Amino acid sequence: MERTEHALPDADTARAVVAKMMLIRRFEERAGEMYAKAKIGGFLHLCIGEEASIVGATQAMRERDYLLSTYREHGQALARGTPARAVMAELFGRSTGCSGGRGGSMHLFDAERRFLGGYGIVGGSLPLSAGIALSSSYKGTDDVTVSMLGDGATNQGTFGETMNLAALWDLPVVFLVINNQFGMGTAIERHSAVTDLSQKSGGYGVPGSRCDGMDVLAVHACVERAIRAAREDRRPQLVEAVTYRYRGHSMADPEEYRSREEVEEWRRHDPIETFGDRLKEGGVLSADELERLDAEAMATIDDAVEFADGSPFPELDSLYDDIYVLSEQIGAWWSIDERSPGTHRGEREREAGEVASELAEAGAAYADTDEEKGGN
Repeated sequence: MERTEHALPDADTARAVVAKMMLIRRFEERAGEMYAKAKIGGFLHLCIGEEASIVGATQAMRERDYLLSTYREHGQALARGTPARAVMAELFGRSTGCSGGRGGSMHLFDAERRFLGGYGIVGGSLPLSAGIALSSSYKGTDDVTVSMLGDGATNQGTFGETMNLAALWDLPVVFLVINNQFGMGTAIERHSAVTDLSQKSGGYGVPGSRCDGMDVLAVHACVERAIRAAREDRRPQLVEAVTYRYRGHSMADPEEYRSREEVEEWRRHDPIETFGDRLKEGGVLSADELERLDAEAMATIDDAVEFADGSPFPELDSLYDDIYVLSEQIGAWWSIDERSPGTHRGEREREAGEVASELAEAGAAYADTDEEKGGN
């Protein structure tokens, strides 16, 4: 893949970019440590090595643009501005987490910053991304949806279906394939007949482009062009960022499918170190300033871990909140059973009773009208 050297940004921009990449790296390293100490349960997928793809892309977005991701999304949340405390608390399953402790590692969500979630189903967020972009079109806004997916998701049926609709309906959406070379433990050349993933959307009418996912400036330039085309021309785009994850697919991955030499070779292109070296060589930031930014990232993560560990778990009584339940055995708030005019008893019995009365009255009125018309 051809590598192009892009002009360095000004000091303030460079500082913001490298600080975000450092924050993500230190967060992920500490999350791995906390998982090993059983502070984090369930699955944990780290994005160490992919920081340039994440930060380069999100830096090209406006605040009002929407972002969706895969289940490897801690970095995306941090890059969009979700506080490290809220992300770490979510991983700890605490009530102060950005999803109230109910989502965990794979289901972060921050509507305020228009980060509409990580999704545990491979390719599952693609149709949702199209729906959000369609909403922007209906509302007549110039908001763009950026939908991040992994290389394995390009083999899912939802990929082709979503590309087709995005092109057919001229949706303002950019699909960013973070190609980290492996679908779980399967190398890309073993799971995709076409290994240049930027070509896989063209047949559906979605133009594709490719960039070096280890170079934050290259990603930014490529995604910026794609977002402009989606926003101004209403033409959906696909960008493939070729990157690499230094850790396994998840913390449970023994990594027996790749060699240590391969990992070390990719580490020579570490996105944070190479960008930092360029900033020093270009006189944009000094070595001392880079060390200070890294120390600040470490301090932020230390604070996030302390906050998460000291936060409470969700109350047991809230176990059934925010879901639909049709049962008389559990006390929580309830949905209305559409099969009958009554409602099921719960903590909001008074409100439910009022709705039930309204439904009963409406049902009686409908029955009277139907009888008058000779209905059966």
